[in-house]
Amino acid sequence: MKVAVKIIIFLFITAIYPQTDKEKAAETVQKNTLEGHIYFLADDLLEGRATGTQGNKIAASYLANSLRKYGAKPNLESGDFYQKFELSRFYLPEKVALSINGESYNEVVAFDIDATDGTEEAIYLNFGLEADYIGKNVKDKIVIVKAGTPESQEIRPALSSRANKRELAIQNSAKGLIEVGAFDPAIWPRFKHAFEERVSLSEGIKEALPMYLWLLASPEQLDNLGKEKVTITIKTQGIQEEKIRTQNVIGIIEGTDPKLKEEYVMYSAHYDHIGIGEPDAKGDTIYNGARDNAIGTTAVLSIAENIGKYPTKRSAVFIFFTAEEKGLLGSKYYVEHPVFPLNQIVYGFNTDGGGYNNTSLATIIGLNRTTAQKHIVKGAAAFGLKAIDDPAPEQRLFDRSDNVSFARMGIPAPTYSTGFDSFDDEINKYYHQAGDEADSLDYEYLTKFFQGYVYSGRLIANDPITPYWVKGDEYEAAGNVLYKNNILESSIKD
Repeated sequence: MKVAVKIIIFLFITAIYPQTDKEKAAETVQKNTLEGHIYFLADDLLEGRATGTQGNKIAASYLANSLRKYGAKPNLESGDFYQKFELSRFYLPEKVALSINGESYNEVVAFDIDATDGTEEAIYLNFGLEADYIGKNVKDKIVIVKAGTPESQEIRPALSSRANKRELAIQNSAKGLIEVGAFDPAIWPRFKHAFEERVSLSEGIKEALPMYLWLLASPEQLDNLGKEKVTITIKTQGIQEEKIRTQNVIGIIEGTDPKLKEEYVMYSAHYDHIGIGEPDAKGDTIYNGARDNAIGTTAVLSIAENIGKYPTKRSAVFIFFTAEEKGLLGSKYYVEHPVFPLNQIVYGFNTDGGGYNNTSLATIIGLNRTTAQKHIVKGAAAFGLKAIDDPAPEQRLFDRSDNVSFARMGIPAPTYSTGFDSFDDEINKYYHQAGDEADSLDYEYLTKFFQGYVYSGRLIANDPITPYWVKGDEYEAAGNVLYKNNILESSIKD
């Protein structure tokens, strides 16, 4: 009898004092569960989860079955948890054999090149800027230039000048463009792995510039490029094309409010990584991507589990994107082929990151750009973390993750990342490195991080006022178009 009385009292107290959203987040986000997700997703079995590989498909199956376990409904169009599509992959089947004035260059990245075998006439044009072409006839010749600009020859700034140099070569009827840089050898393998192949949503189109290469040189080789007339020999089978089949993973949980359930909050992360690459000092060739992005993937699994147990007023759509590392292609495909009208997604809560160096923070790229800022700050603070905005706006991180595919359509969509306040050695130690393993993570910190993410998501999903862009944001105009005449328009506030 005493037990029955205690149960009645417990039920009575629970009815009077229901769990808060904070308590619900703390209850469902458990350290052991988080570790289980991350250790699986970053296991060598998945071989780095590169798009189109068996490891990527295994990860997708794990995510789909986790959503099923948490009570999510499948993709409305396919009837299962997948959104399958096809990509075109362009790659070199072998290394390019290349020499300039008889000196061989072994480290080559080919953005584009046709099959060729022979000697070519080339011309050296300093940095290949507009002034360097004055008085020079480069028609049907290969132009050789230093990468970067006179102000900066590091690899990241050099990438910023790449499009302009390519366009100048095309305008001057050059046959090809070769950029040569004496880059940091520690950074080059990461760059090479990212660019030695490209993947596209569309079929290949014949380029106006049939040869475009980057070469890694020694400082001495770079200094010796000064001869204007240059002879190169080159042999390669050229860029090849093949099809890749891959998939986004999608699940939906309906909201509880008769009106607000027509609005969806999207919880998203990319689950692909860069696969197998150059061995590190330990001989490890599998780039497991625990930070990028098993952490983000686990954040979405955490809120799916939470909302599955405690549904929110707004509906939830959980999307795990493939091919982010290939150019945000999974999210680009989704916005071109949404499973329900995009204007029903009123907020995108993306999570992605390359690592952390401050375990007192949660770094939200775009924190100050939407009216949900107060919810995100409150959610993080409830678990002892300070939410900060982008510490390096010059890097334009907002436009470098899947959130931007939705922001460009007008959907408010920041990216929730682990705490970093600068790009330092701690970030570079793991970002796109073989050492980014599950056992290198601080799970006490991550538990707080995930709890803050889930609590923030619940606050956004239960707020009677629909979140929106801060007035004057660069994507606000797109939002005004997307949500114009929308049945939700009356609830959207500046």
